[in-house]
Amino acid sequence: MRDNLAEMIKATGAELGFAKRLLGEAGEVAWDRLLDWLVDDYFRVVAHGLENIPAEGPAVIAVNHSGAWGLDAFVLDKVLGRALDRRVRFLAAPFVFRTPILGRHARRNGALPIGPTAGVDHLNQGRLVGVYPEGIAGLEKPFTERYRLRAFSPGFAVAAIRSGAPVVPIGIVGAEEACPKLGEVPTLARLLGMPYFPVTTPFPLPSNWTITIGKPIAAPVRPEGLAERRDAARRLSDTTRTAVQELLDRELAERETPFD
Repeated sequence: MRDNLAEMIKATGAELGFAKRLLGEAGEVAWDRLLDWLVDDYFRVVAHGLENIPAEGPAVIAVNHSGAWGLDAFVLDKVLGRALDRRVRFLAAPFVFRTPILGRHARRNGALPIGPTAGVDHLNQGRLVGVYPEGIAGLEKPFTERYRLRAFSPGFAVAAIRSGAPVVPIGIVGAEEACPKLGEVPTLARLLGMPYFPVTTPFPLPSNWTITIGKPIAAPVRPEGLAERRDAARRLSDTTRTAVQELLDRELAERETPFD
């Protein structure tokens, strides 16, 4: 009888595991279709400068982070995944991988966990690596400070210099209006194990999105000394930040309204 009970428990566990995987796959398919709809019909995303992303060889894709929920990361990944013949491996924060459906989607699309040397191996292998150098700070800024870039973490510049990869700046306009940050709830963020929990609209607003891809910025030759390498990384980081801000400012000056 004890053996039969053990077999029943084992079988039940296997069935639950299968059901969990099935639900996870169904959720990922639904999320992927939702992204298609958001890109094509809801946000009406337009991308300029796709030819600036190298067709071969390594490159670091550096992008502004905006909108309360960070939806821009998934939208950009969808747009580039459709347009390019090669995959961009984006770096993602640990909590993304812990999030149901989104974590599965991120892993399946090749997202990499953030780390001190994250992405360097992939760059050395001639691949594309995407980063959001503002990090969570880009999402935390209030709506009144939209499209004003926070400080860039120079880690991406270090990786670019170590691998000799150029940096491609990208500016995304539209995400701030889609998910405006109106406030935050620190207690809820701690309970959910998230960096922060924003107060925003229940569902993204139908803003017009424009993705502008700038000219690649060549990485300098890696200096010999540690202090010189740090200075070189800081300069490349600052140059990239300026380039992304210029892309944002130009697009904001040209658009007539955030919504149709």
